Amino acid sequence: MKTIRTHYDALSRALHWLTAIAVLIAFILGPEHFGREMRQGLDPATRLDIVAHESLGVLVMALTLLRLLWVAVRPAKPQFEMTRWMHITAQATHGLLWLLLLAVPFSAFLALASAGHPLTLLGGVRVNEMPLIAQSSLAHLAHLADWGDVHGVLGDMVLWLAGLHAVAAIFHHVLLKDGVLLSMLRPRR
Repeated sequence: MKTIRTHYDALSRALHWLTAIAVLIAFILGPEHFGREMRQGLDPATRLDIVAHESLGVLVMALTLLRLLWVAVRPAKPQFEMTRWMHITAQATHGLLWLLLLAVPFSAFLALASAGHPLTLLGGVRVNEMPLIAQSSLAHLAHLADWGDVHGVLGDMVLWLAGLHAVAAIFHHVLLKDGVLLSMLRPRR
């Protein structure tokens, strides 16, 4: 007898919400004009908003990679009946969100590497050079664009898409009453 799953497993739910919270806080703390201030000699370690923003960015990348690994081995996810266009739209939205959750921190690494700025994290961790970028074929990518601007645009995109994702979940909950939103919340006993 096959059990119908109505909720994502606990680890999937936890990783989802931790990622959402980290992205939102990182966006709020996102230092405006960071590149300009760094060019004027600002030490990022002196600004808690910069340190927290960069630390949260690394956390988002780590959570996203962990989530991708977990998706490959986790129990089956819940399935919901929906029209073909809704299913395709949901898959495309999720795929683009996954891509952006990796691209946003990566673009930050390129921005820091191209400008020679350190990555400064909570706990006093400081990476003055990005050896994985500087000593690879990615080094020439660092000078092809203003990666700080790219990072900002990608950050805005992830927030807009995440907002659309949330609105769609609320639409499913309020109008379709199909359990999509509840599947990412703790099941009632």
